[in-house]
Amino acid sequence: MSTPFYVSPQQAMADRAEYARKGIARGRSVVVLQYADGIVFVAENPSRALHKVSEIYDRVAFAAVGKYNEFENLRIGGIRYADLRGYTYHRGDVTARGLANVYAQTLGTIFSSVSEKPYEVELIVAEVGPAPQDDQIYRLPHDGSIVDEHGSVAVGGNSDQISRYLDQRHRDGMSLGEALRLAVDSLSRDASGEERALTAEQLEVAVLDRTRPQQRKFKRILGSQLNRLLDRSAPGGEAAAEEPEEPEEPGKGGGPAAPEEDGPAPSSE
Repeated sequence: MSTPFYVSPQQAMADRAEYARKGIARGRSVVVLQYADGIVFVAENPSRALHKVSEIYDRVAFAAVGKYNEFENLRIGGIRYADLRGYTYHRGDVTARGLANVYAQTLGTIFSSVSEKPYEVELIVAEVGPAPQDDQIYRLPHDGSIVDEHGSVAVGGNSDQISRYLDQRHRDGMSLGEALRLAVDSLSRDASGEERALTAEQLEVAVLDRTRPQQRKFKRILGSQLNRLLDRSAPGGEAAAEEPEEPEEPGKGGGPAAPEEDGPAPSSE
């Protein structure tokens, strides 16, 4: 009779963590930065249908890297949680902290379950406040832990190298244009330190803008507006105000949750 194969619980958890980290590292990076008027999300993502950055509620947004089908399920679940809480209690009761706790419970339960594989995703949940000191940014790794971030954060790809680059160059009070160009510069460096060109067509950019007069602070930066922000040589993000507002996304911020546009789900985004 053969001896049963035994793996210690510590080794099993270490193997699951390594499996998830490798899956996340295959995805293209996402960078989130605070700037003077809010929070900017910048992702390397050539797809216009499969988003890595999305609105969750009035002041709350979500970014993710890893397996698209896995973080898309989490995104839709977050919208349903926010809509239900905002409708049952008050819109102000929907916070990034509460949403991060919900995601942490989900990811932690899946990671510790021996009957299913861990999610190969890493999430960022952010909320813009009335002033920069009130902004909240939370990073949630695959195991469901919560990391409270300030200033800048990067996930996916060579995130450690990108984070070091941002820590050295990010400062409080940056304009939108300055923050956006810094984010693109950090994404343009590969693991070996070599620079590559990233065009507006390869980027997904969105902001939580505290200066918007309406309740919903999320806005995508697209087209000529994005090109002007990237090409502007003088510091400042004034070009953002010159473009007309993009249409609001359906199914978010107090309405029924609607999935993103259908399309083939790549293994890692």
